[in-house]
Amino acid sequence: MSEAIRDTIQEWRETASYWAKHHGTIRQMFEPLTRALIEQARISEGARVVDVAGGAGEPSLTIAQEIGEKGQVICTDPVAERLATAEKEALSHGIRNIQFQQCTADSLPFAHDMFDSAVSRLGIMFFPDPVAGVREMLRVIKPGGYVALAVWGKSEANPYSYVVTNVLSRHVQATAPVPDAADAFRFAEPGKLANVLNKGGAIDVAEVVVDFDLTAPLSAEEFWTFRSEISESLRSKLKTLDDKQKRQITREVLEAATPFFANGQMRFPAQMIIVSGRKPD
Repeated sequence: MSEAIRDTIQEWRETASYWAKHHGTIRQMFEPLTRALIEQARISEGARVVDVAGGAGEPSLTIAQEIGEKGQVICTDPVAERLATAEKEALSHGIRNIQFQQCTADSLPFAHDMFDSAVSRLGIMFFPDPVAGVREMLRVIKPGGYVALAVWGKSEANPYSYVVTNVLSRHVQATAPVPDAADAFRFAEPGKLANVLNKGGAIDVAEVVVDFDLTAPLSAEEFWTFRSEISESLRSKLKTLDDKQKRQITREVLEAATPFFANGQMRFPAQMIIVSGRKPD
């Protein structure tokens, strides 16, 4: 494992407790995306599914409920703390057709042709080698099975992101972007992720834009706490600022976010991309 990968995993490990804290909110926010991902992966009752970079348990837990007792899902993630949260959630909801495996996307410890489908929701953007990850997912699914990957659309179509980043840009000097660096919007450009699937060996590659609302019972103040806790990059930037700067940023974020909140309810329009492909027969 390279030093860069180890550093990234350590960052995720430090974020794991916040993902555990906000698991219910995250699950509700991205439920429409999970449903679309299940559809694009052709997941049905009784299927065997591997969720790569499943984090704190989604979409694995929703998939487990969708496929029924005769199906099985394995939730994988490189961070043990995140898998512990996922396992705790499964136990609390009485979900038994799910297993957990700590591993990286480019080294899945499973036999060839083991699963019916493979999915990753908002994970492949952070793979050190996305093509290698796709090849591994194709390797472990059966011929004719589908891989489906969900990623963020462009930042300007996602105010959930830009209401914060626009404010931060006025207070924190931005670093020069590194081409194809691991980032939430790495595959926001149409066709870019589809090219990765093609290089990885998938056929019948298709791209679908998913428009929906990110909703949760949060006030604007709760949203800012939530965002500033679950984002490692945001936490790192805030650590460099003094209390006066932090208070000013908070005021500006709340002002910018106000149009997306009413009666204690958050509602951000969102745009995501799901790219799917089939393993050759």
